Amino acid sequence: MTDVQGRTAFITGGGNGIGLGIARSLARAGASLALADVDTAGLARAKAELKELTDVETYELDVRDRAAFEAAADAAEAALGPVTLLFNNAGVAGGSAVNKLTYELWDWVIGINLCGVINGTQTFLPKMVERGLGGHIVNTASGAGLVPTNAGVLYTTSKFGVVGMSEALNPELAAFNIGVTVLCPGPVATDIVQRTLAASPKNGPPPTEEQKKLGAERLAEAVRYLQQGLSIDAVGEMVLKAVRDNELYIHTDPSVAAMIETRTAAILAALPD
Repeated sequence: MTDVQGRTAFITGGGNGIGLGIARSLARAGASLALADVDTAGLARAKAELKELTDVETYELDVRDRAAFEAAADAAEAALGPVTLLFNNAGVAGGSAVNKLTYELWDWVIGINLCGVINGTQTFLPKMVERGLGGHIVNTASGAGLVPTNAGVLYTTSKFGVVGMSEALNPELAAFNIGVTVLCPGPVATDIVQRTLAASPKNGPPPTEEQKKLGAERLAEAVRYLQQGLSIDAVGEMVLKAVRDNELYIHTDPSVAAMIETRTAAILAALPD
């Protein structure tokens, strides 16, 4: 069990969405907060809200930038004390039809969704181990990190990596009293789709009017799907419970259960006698 009260938490993607929900739960539980995001306006809103509850510092950070990550970590620890709660949460919902993939898109999605988790862990973990204060690491993946859904090959590849990394870290870090949790949410009411679309690298020729119409319809459908999901505050409370109880997996709903059963059965059936 990890008591979060009095600890310092570093949360990537902390200005919006699930990251903000986690920040709210931690603030109410007595943790100090270092929030990192590329969205400076979101960070300002989060700080204005949460500073009434706890100490909050904010850092503009692209999680792909290792030097900037190290600088933000040093500044956060100088201001708030040793970081023992790490939330590698920043991510994008980037996707593309498989016949329209580019190296630029691969680098962008993998760079944020997977390498961002690697960079956060490598930045903080050596110091967490050396200090011997215990703690917890939470990595945000997806239900699509457990079984292929309709999220696309880019997103699925990145999130499978986050799940595998978290599962491998868990037994090794137990010896240092550092827990590991991987968050595998289904739909959550955030604006990640809109934010991803605005930031995503543009590839190929300009779309035709018909393609624009189809894209707008798909965007509206994706937004509706997410808005039917849990609130960010409900997910934040799930994350807080998982940290306190040292739970490896967090599922926000059972939507991928049948697909996981089918995939597992296929894997087991393929094993030789």
